[in-house]
Amino acid sequence: MCETNHNQNIKLDKDGNCNTDDHKKWNRRSFLQALGLAGGGSMMLANTPLSVSRPSPLSIALSQAQNDNICVFVRLSGGNDGFNTIIPVYDYDVYANARPLIRIPPSEFITLDDDFAMPKPMNKLESVWGDGKMKVVHGVGYEDSSLSHFKGSDIYANTNLREDDRTGFMGRYFGEIYPDYFFNPPPSPPSIQIGSIGNLIFKGPESDYSFAISNPDRLLQIIENETFYDLEGLDECTYGDRLRFLREATNTTFNYAEVISAAYNRSSDFGGYLDDSLGRQFSIISRLIKGNLGTKVFLITLGGFDTHNNQPLRHQELLNSFSESVNNFYADLTAAGWDDKVLTMTMSEFGRRFRENGSLGTDHGTAAPTMFFGTALNGNGFVGEHPDLNSLTRGGNVTNTMDFRRVYASVMKDWLCIDEGMVGRALLDTDGGPFESLDLGFNCSGTTSNIPNDGENLTHIVSYSDNQTYINIVSPMTMHVEVSLYNVIGQQVAILSNEMLMEGDDLVIDVKQAASTRLSTGPYVYQIQTNIGNFSRSIVIS
Repeated sequence: MCETNHNQNIKLDKDGNCNTDDHKKWNRRSFLQALGLAGGGSMMLANTPLSVSRPSPLSIALSQAQNDNICVFVRLSGGNDGFNTIIPVYDYDVYANARPLIRIPPSEFITLDDDFAMPKPMNKLESVWGDGKMKVVHGVGYEDSSLSHFKGSDIYANTNLREDDRTGFMGRYFGEIYPDYFFNPPPSPPSIQIGSIGNLIFKGPESDYSFAISNPDRLLQIIENETFYDLEGLDECTYGDRLRFLREATNTTFNYAEVISAAYNRSSDFGGYLDDSLGRQFSIISRLIKGNLGTKVFLITLGGFDTHNNQPLRHQELLNSFSESVNNFYADLTAAGWDDKVLTMTMSEFGRRFRENGSLGTDHGTAAPTMFFGTALNGNGFVGEHPDLNSLTRGGNVTNTMDFRRVYASVMKDWLCIDEGMVGRALLDTDGGPFESLDLGFNCSGTTSNIPNDGENLTHIVSYSDNQTYINIVSPMTMHVEVSLYNVIGQQVAILSNEMLMEGDDLVIDVKQAASTRLSTGPYVYQIQTNIGNFSRSIVIS
């Protein structure tokens, strides 16, 4: 029989000891997810939900790149109608016949060049275009577009066109190559998302790699009083183990929250932003940038682009909000001297169908333009070929003329200065070579960033047998090897081995036995340190 301590909800066996079977009934990752502390939670800043992404191998590379360049992704959620955003004036008769009730009339044009125009609700971008701070890439999409909001959003995040992949291009390599982020985080978050909490872009093989806090009052209390959850005096049974883990995770979240709030408070409001969702998001990231937070990738979201009906009014309101926000954002950055360091680009899960429907709207479509903004573009213009309006497929859709992954690759290689090999792996480039860069007006001038992984020179295998976990290491040369075990919070649990290995030596480590301490069931990280480099990988203790 098992008695229960009702004061602390701890299960004890008949001898008064911790019930070890109870430890096997919960998994730390599942426990966090069940309580909403992992997998895309949020904190509040200026009354706007904000989520902080933990480092991925890509984002680590970004934080170590030898420049100060920043990229802001603006997600136009719902599927933006590109034909009423960048109007094909060169083939206006075909455009007007396909959209007799929702077309933009010439009297409402803002002329960009002889072939293309914007609608008047985007008038705040006219000066941005005129100042050479705007470019448009035509026909961005992929073959056999899913036409699904969920699937389309996932594909734009995971870049996997062949199968369902629940990882994103930024999170995937972190889980595969850099699991030691738990105990070696950078001083500032490499990426931040606002208004699009839990986007798949930041999801890795093991978890969502994001820190979260949902209570703004608690955040304010921590910033003002520097208070954290107490870790002392907790028991050693399941209840205490869970509580300790949750408090450790929350305290780690508070550390980043404090960094973010400090940067926010080091800067001031520029003023002039619309008091709407997108305006507040741009205002927040502007203050974080001006406050020298150090984050290099931001994702913000403007929703409402699923315009199946009443599109003219709804779309105009969205485009007005977008253009007002972008214009004010760059006025803000220019005043602070940051405009040449910040590139902004749009993304959407798909475009809209070329032909209008019967409800004054448009249905799910394929390709759409991607808009870029920033001083670094060094002039306005169009990139790529516009889709053929006279060759429609799939019930009235155009064929994409630009692979969205090529757009990503161009930004990653030529703006964020990521090594081409890493870019290819992040984008799952298996189609016959690297994606060729687009001419967007900037380049890295030979500056690239990559992260060596010398630990790969070691042959090391993790195996599981009879509830035991083993690490097998074969040394390629004579070297000193230290193997340490960390919990998912980054605390060192044990040194599993510390010795000299001769070339070809085979070291087998029984993790539980070598730890010489009780290990709770769940995920851990082991780190191998040698004189030729370090390597880390996640393991599970059962």
